[in-house]
Amino acid sequence: MEHRFDFLVIGSGVAGLFYALQVADHGRVAVITKKEKKDSNTNLAQGGIAAVVDQADSYESHVADTMTAGAGLCRREVVEMVVRDGPRQIEKLIELGVRFTEASEPAGIPYDLTREGGHSMRRILHAADWTGREIEKALVSHCQEHENITIFENMAAIDLLTAEKYLGVPRQDDVCWGGYALDCTSGVVHTFIARYTMVATGGAGKVYLFTTNPDIATGDGVAMAYRAGARIANMEFIQFHPTCLYHPKTKNFLISEAVRGEGGILRRQDGTEFMAAYHPARELAPRDIVARAIDNEMKITGDDCVFLDITHLEADYIRNRFPLIYSTCYRLGIDITKEPIPVVPAAHYLCGGIDVDRCGHTSLRRLYAGGEAACTGLHGANRLASNSLLEAVVYASRAARDVVARLREDREELPSFPEWVYTHKTDKDENVVISHNWDEIRRLMWSYVGIVRSQKRLLRAKNRINMLLNEIREYYWDKVLSSDLLELRNIAVIADLIITAALYRHESRGLHYNLDFPRRDDDRWLVDTVQMLGQCFSRPLGERKEGC
Repeated sequence: MEHRFDFLVIGSGVAGLFYALQVADHGRVAVITKKEKKDSNTNLAQGGIAAVVDQADSYESHVADTMTAGAGLCRREVVEMVVRDGPRQIEKLIELGVRFTEASEPAGIPYDLTREGGHSMRRILHAADWTGREIEKALVSHCQEHENITIFENMAAIDLLTAEKYLGVPRQDDVCWGGYALDCTSGVVHTFIARYTMVATGGAGKVYLFTTNPDIATGDGVAMAYRAGARIANMEFIQFHPTCLYHPKTKNFLISEAVRGEGGILRRQDGTEFMAAYHPARELAPRDIVARAIDNEMKITGDDCVFLDITHLEADYIRNRFPLIYSTCYRLGIDITKEPIPVVPAAHYLCGGIDVDRCGHTSLRRLYAGGEAACTGLHGANRLASNSLLEAVVYASRAARDVVARLREDREELPSFPEWVYTHKTDKDENVVISHNWDEIRRLMWSYVGIVRSQKRLLRAKNRINMLLNEIREYYWDKVLSSDLLELRNIAVIADLIITAALYRHESRGLHYNLDFPRRDDDRWLVDTVQMLGQCFSRPLGERKEGC
């Protein structure tokens, strides 16, 4: 089945929907999402969105905090652009109906601001502790009401439509014209042909055994872009959130950074505080430091978790400030007003991704990327807390302006592409192969490519992922297409990209900590790690081509 649109958006998080709303007045938009439109990392974001909205704060301070957290790999011009444009984009969200928590005693600004790790000021706007859900709800509502936006649910993207692969155009003239997608309910493959494609598929936390991400976070957009020949950057930098709830009845519930921002204390099982031994900012140190500290404490003590304690705060304040966290923990038998919360680090955020310029344009013509799927240069080697939603809205707006301007001058006709060829057959024996390989990839990534790495562990992981990639290639075209098979194919590619980049970088910086190269080396490694069609190479920060 073929569809023709002006704009194709793959993903239904804040980046994709905010972009869709801003291009919809200029053409027809298709939004495809592999589950339901509300299923995204955005919907799980608790903490908030960082921006300078208080006169006591400054752009310079926010820039400095971001640069410090990024450990030398942030692109200053990008950081300054995003920080300065942030307040304007937040006003747009408010106009769309996003309701941030108001200050109980307004003093200059109407909103309650919180503080999170790595920030020198209170600058996090939030909607209680379900900020992402509040933003997603507003964006989904407006997209449903817009006559030019069509949302296709349960539609799993397979691959991008590129002229080189499907039309025989020389690689140097390659261009993206949309993508193939599987209707997960009917098994029919749809062809989406579009003038401009935005990849906003979110992160890749499910490549690890323990993650705060939803089940859909399998790095689909990054894997598809890599297969299409687009540049991918800085995949070694995987942020592990320090505090994921440790409980047998839940697998990915995040305990927000804001809990530490409001005074939460990390303790060993015996009640001993430990963060002072790792950083002067203690619990408010950048996430990479806190995650490594917890990992080290668990290894020293042999305990399965550590504890986050806010019992010294007023019970009513805790219930009102963190209603989602309180109610979730209470249902699991933990009263956080009276007892500490068991927590462990878990894979949380992909700081690398599809390499883009300042307007979100990739190295492939007509292909854009935004949100967690993109590597913009904002986060560097470690994302500052609550800068992700900020980046998503700023880059969605910039991409929308850029693509609308291009559309006005666009005279190329939409090409025709071949229908999907169904070569797949049913083989019940292969179902166990899919589930086994899923489990093996996630376990090897957790064991060998986690918070602390070594060359020996990385080489083991590389050898095994090469074997798994070959196995998956062998049966991919023989097995009936399913979302599980597509996701397995993608997480294998993502795992390989992460391992290859981690092996390439011979230093420790930000989220990448290697026992064999424990020091940061600015003389040789103040570079991006770039991968493209099997190649891996370094690129000095000053050599990145910037558009817009």
